[in-house]
Amino acid sequence: MDDNISNKKSCLNDYKLHLTILFISIISLTIGTITIHLYGNVNLIILPFIPALFIAISFYLIKSINWINYNQSKTCTKLILLLIGPLLVKLAIASGQNISLLFDIGTLLILKELGSIGTILIGLPIALLLGFKREAIGMTSSICREPQLAVLIEKYGFDSAEVKGFFIVYIIGIVLGTIFISFLVNLLPYCIPLHPYSYALATGIGSTSMNVAALSSLTSLYPDISENLLALSGISNMISLIFGIYVYIFISLPLTEMLYNKIKHYFK
Repeated sequence: MDDNISNKKSCLNDYKLHLTILFISIISLTIGTITIHLYGNVNLIILPFIPALFIAISFYLIKSINWINYNQSKTCTKLILLLIGPLLVKLAIASGQNISLLFDIGTLLILKELGSIGTILIGLPIALLLGFKREAIGMTSSICREPQLAVLIEKYGFDSAEVKGFFIVYIIGIVLGTIFISFLVNLLPYCIPLHPYSYALATGIGSTSMNVAALSSLTSLYPDISENLLALSGISNMISLIFGIYVYIFISLPLTEMLYNKIKHYFK
């Protein structure tokens, strides 16, 4: 108990970390949203969190900045859940205000969860081709966020190959996932002209950080309907977190293991 209290105090008293984050935030917000014209009506929108991410990584890697190291990285991991809370509240309020719109969407909110099977059918053969063994099960059976981690640890154990594979994608998702999905949301509406509501539903993949990145880009493209987009994305992300875990337990993970056992012999 005393150790936990001292750890919490050290997180709050790490003023160098807090000042560094404030400095990075000021720089990135000063840079602002950057719009890069690619061709025709296609614009690439770079939001402030992307330069902030690169600046933060640079600070971590530069050896001369010795007050930002592994301990500060662990502190930030604890603080992010607190800092992202107001955003979750905003998404919940937007969902409540537009509840009639959500009912109109109906079963699509649940059926979209089956789209995660695509990560298995596409990702599993690629992972095996790259030389991974049972790590491929953890890597490709989901988008590799915290709810899926709990299932893998319960079934295979923390030191298993499946969990190690999970963490490979988990770490890559933290570093590159938000950037990738932000760029993807900027490009897809021009390449595949679906209704913005469809893309709002698609941003709710069960990862709060990726959801925020995708939704920020989407609302920048369609500011007139931003509240509706917030509502659809918020409820979609919530359903992905809650209902998605059952899809993972009963469909995605068993399907991944079955496919692995059937095709692993072709990748020796």
